[in-house]
Amino acid sequence: MSGGLSMPRPMHEQGGNQSRPARLRVAIAGASGFVGRALIAALGPDCDVVALSRDPGRLQDTTRTATEKTGGLVWRRCDLFSALETEHALAGCDVAVFLVHSMLPSARLTQGGFEDLDLMIADNFGRAARACGVKKVVYLGGIIPDDKLSRHLASRLEVEEAIACHGVPLIALRAGLVVGPGGSSFEMMRKLVERLPAMVCPKWTTTRSCPVALDDVIRVMAKVVVDSTVNAGSYDLGGSEIVTYLEMMRVTGEMMGKRRLMIPVFMFSPKLSRLWVRLVTGAPKELVSPLIESLRHEMVPRNHDIFERYGIKPVSFRDALKDALQATRRVAPRSVSASVTTANTVCSVQRLPLLRGRDAAWTADRYAHWLISFFWPFIRVERAPDGSLVFKFRFFTEAVEITLLYLKYVANRSTGQRQLFFITGGALTDHAATKAGRFEFREVLGGRYVMAAIFDYPPALPWWLYKRSQAIVHLFVMYSFRKHLRRAAARMEFTRGGVT
Repeated sequence: MSGGLSMPRPMHEQGGNQSRPARLRVAIAGASGFVGRALIAALGPDCDVVALSRDPGRLQDTTRTATEKTGGLVWRRCDLFSALETEHALAGCDVAVFLVHSMLPSARLTQGGFEDLDLMIADNFGRAARACGVKKVVYLGGIIPDDKLSRHLASRLEVEEAIACHGVPLIALRAGLVVGPGGSSFEMMRKLVERLPAMVCPKWTTTRSCPVALDDVIRVMAKVVVDSTVNAGSYDLGGSEIVTYLEMMRVTGEMMGKRRLMIPVFMFSPKLSRLWVRLVTGAPKELVSPLIESLRHEMVPRNHDIFERYGIKPVSFRDALKDALQATRRVAPRSVSASVTTANTVCSVQRLPLLRGRDAAWTADRYAHWLISFFWPFIRVERAPDGSLVFKFRFFTEAVEITLLYLKYVANRSTGQRQLFFITGGALTDHAATKAGRFEFREVLGGRYVMAAIFDYPPALPWWLYKRSQAIVHLFVMYSFRKHLRRAAARMEFTRGGVT
C-alpha cells in the first residue's frame, strides 16, 4: 500500500472569522493500556480523542487526568468482538489507532487461541473503519523477523493483514520490547530482577533485541496520526542500541541497586521459562506463554526510517530504563493479571477452512444440513424459512420434543461474507441474561478462512455442568465440522485434477 493520505476538510467561516483547520478526531482502541494512556495525553493538544474501552466506568481516574491535559477526550463503551459496537465507536472519527491484544480471556469461558480472537477483533476493526469512512488506521505491532514466526508474532502479522484487507490505509508500526511503566514485557523483566537474587538464564536470554522507550514510541505515533503525507505500509521502531535480554536484566539490576547472580545455561526451555516467570511475576499463563515463545526471535529493526522522517533520535536503553523506573516509583503500574469476569458468558472462536469459490453464507448453510445427520436421531436441526436454526431434542417420538437452542437469523446484518445469528431461545439458554448471545460465520483475510464464533452466550446449565457437557460437545462439533470441510475441499481439488 502506498500513496499520500488526506487530512479532514477545513471548517467553514463562522461569524466572519477566517476558517481554521478542523481538529482531527482520533479513536484509540486499547486506550486503557499503558501505550493508549500515554498516547491520549500526547494527542490532546492537537486532536479530539475518542477512547474505546469495554468498561469506561472503571477508568474514572484516567479520564479525569487525561481530560485536564487535553480538554477533548470522550470515552466510548466498545466491545471489539461486536461488529455493530465497533462501527458505533468509530463513527465520526478521522483516524483510528489499534493497540489491542487478546492474550487475556474476555469471558468466563474462552475457547480458541489468542491468534483467532485477535483475528476476529482486527477484522471487526477493519470493517468498521471502512464503513465509517476512517481515513487511516495506525497499528502498533511487533517486529517481524525473517525466520519462522512464533504464534505471537504470526498473529501480529495477521492482524495487520486483517485490517488492511478492508481497504483503509494502514500504517503498521512494529516494535520490540517497549520500555515503559505498565508494559507487560517490561514489568515481567523488572519483577524478575527485583524478586530473584539469582537467576538461571536459559538460551533465550542471549537473544538480541532493540528495546525502545515508550516516550519515543508515543512521539512517533503522535506524528503519524496527524501526518497526511505518510505512506501506508510497515515501519520498524527500535532504540539506539542492540542488547541481549541478559544485558537488559543486568542493567536493570544495576539501576535498581540490586546485585544479581546470572547463571547462563545453553538451552532454550520454553516450558521451564514459562513456569518460573509465572511463579515469580504472578503474570497469567495466557500472557506469559506467547511472549516466552517469541523470545527466540531477534527483535532488531531493519532501519530507523520513521524516526528519521520526523527528526527523532531514539534514546539508549539505559535512558529509557531510567525514565521507566522513575515513573514506576511515582505511580505503581497496574498488575499484569487475568481480568476477572463475573458474568457467566462464553466466547468461542474456531478457525475453519473456506472452500474455493464458496463463502460464509454457503458455509452456514452447509453447517445446518451437516448437523441434521451429525446429531441424528436424538437431536433434530431445522432451518426455518427466515434462515433461523432450531435445535430440538427428540426422544423417539414428536410427543417428547424440547427446543434446546433457537438461533435467530439476522438478515439485515448478514451478507455473503458474514452470517449472523442471535441466540434468543431454547432450554440451554439463560433467558434472564440482559444481552443475547451471538453466533456467526465470518470470512477473514480476504477469504482465506471462515471463522465460526460464539460471543456473549449465557448458558442455562449450572456452570460446572456446562463446562463438562455442552461446552465439550460444542468443541467436538466444530472439530468434526472442520474435518468435514477439509474432506470436501480435498474432494473438490481431486475433481479439478489433483490436490494443489
